[in-house]
Amino acid sequence: MRVIVRTVSELCVTVGTLIVLFVVYALFWTGVRADGVMDDQIDRLREEWSKPRPPGDALPAGPEKPKPYVKGKPFAIMYIPRLGFTWNKPVLEGTATSTLKKGLGHYAETAQLGQRGNFAVAGHRRTYGDPFKDFPRLRRGDAVVLTDGTTWFTYRIDKGPYKTVPSDIEVIDPLPRTSGYTRPGRYLTLTTCEPEWGHSHRLIVWAHLDSTQPVEAGKPEALRR
Repeated sequence: MRVIVRTVSELCVTVGTLIVLFVVYALFWTGVRADGVMDDQIDRLREEWSKPRPPGDALPAGPEKPKPYVKGKPFAIMYIPRLGFTWNKPVLEGTATSTLKKGLGHYAETAQLGQRGNFAVAGHRRTYGDPFKDFPRLRRGDAVVLTDGTTWFTYRIDKGPYKTVPSDIEVIDPLPRTSGYTRPGRYLTLTTCEPEWGHSHRLIVWAHLDSTQPVEAGKPEALRR
């Protein structure tokens, strides 16, 4: 009996140790690695943007459609002052698991940044840097600012966080049925998981394009302290 009790106790200690190690990995180590990866993505973007561009290479807010984004590659940086003035994340093309480990992911079938339609972006709530950990803090009127290296795009949140189920794919439609919008425009949708450590539901916010300005004009008002 003593041998059985000792064996069970040792197994419990081993299992407990493994659980603690897993929690440390999920909470800390994946975050550390993800932060480094996201910083690397942003550094790559800024290095690319620092290179001279041919005139007319990108017209993100004009009548001409910009070049297609490259799957799995970063193309913009997002800032949300409500989440902190040090909060900035790269936006990559696609929402594959491997892509979302590097930053936020653009739903490939949705509009491009600043274009007419719905520019939709997904991000992890927890793990891999916790980019949208504080998503429930977002409120109507909050600014969501993005840049593609040539232009600043300032969106203003109109509705959310709205809770729905993963199968509700209409939330990223060009004119989302439950968004409150009644006519086509230049919209932004952000999505993340709910609850914080689960994925049974989704949290959504919708925003409209409020203003644009060239990067040469300096940071937009929403990013000025």
